[in-house]
Amino acid sequence: MRHLLTLLNSNRGRGTGTRIVRAEDGSETATVYVYGAIGEHYGVDPQQFVRDLQGVTAATLHLRINSPGGDVFGARAMKTALEQHGATVVAHIDGLAASAASFLMLAASEIEIAAGAFVMIHEPWSFALGTADDLRASADLLDKVGLAIAADYVRRTGEGEAEILALMKAETWFDADEAVAIGLATRKAEAPAVENAFDLGAFRNPPRALTNPPPKPFEAAAADHSRYAARLRLYERAA
Repeated sequence: MRHLLTLLNSNRGRGTGTRIVRAEDGSETATVYVYGAIGEHYGVDPQQFVRDLQGVTAATLHLRINSPGGDVFGARAMKTALEQHGATVVAHIDGLAASAASFLMLAASEIEIAAGAFVMIHEPWSFALGTADDLRASADLLDKVGLAIAADYVRRTGEGEAEILALMKAETWFDADEAVAIGLATRKAEAPAVENAFDLGAFRNPPRALTNPPPKPFEAAAADHSRYAARLRLYERAA
């Protein structure tokens, strides 16, 4: 739970939360944005998501995801609501589908991942206090949750349970090509991924491409200007 709270607290307010956009061209489609950490008061409120989804009557739902994950039970409720909606769900990984968000995306019949985007799977987290029996019960519950999550990854990819559990244990990050190769994504999109805006410090080994993104042209120019100004000040003091 410490890792989960760190993830949620460090990403509070990052992203735009949940937004549902209905098509204005008369087509039977709607777009559902999940842009933020999954958890009540942290970005994407699962209960509000389920309520909002009940008012959508579109035949096709485009689920656009950019999320570092969060509450897996909240993600389970969101995934169930999508599966029971009756619409065809097409997921689009616009930037990041990590942790619980990689589980949420499995509600879709097709998953498209942007170039430069990532999917991450790992073992579930928890926190326990109490007696030895309490701790053993918590560990048993974590094992059950992990197996339930792994079963969905197995169904999607066709990989064996042991292989998926090993990938979860290792906290595995898949780039777009790797996600398609293993079957976690259906295809790679031509559009580039959105830039990562999330704090991934709660995870063990996030890819450098997400933690150290290349500077934008303006930022690079500003950095050059800053270095030039510093050299100029040194020159003025020396003179």
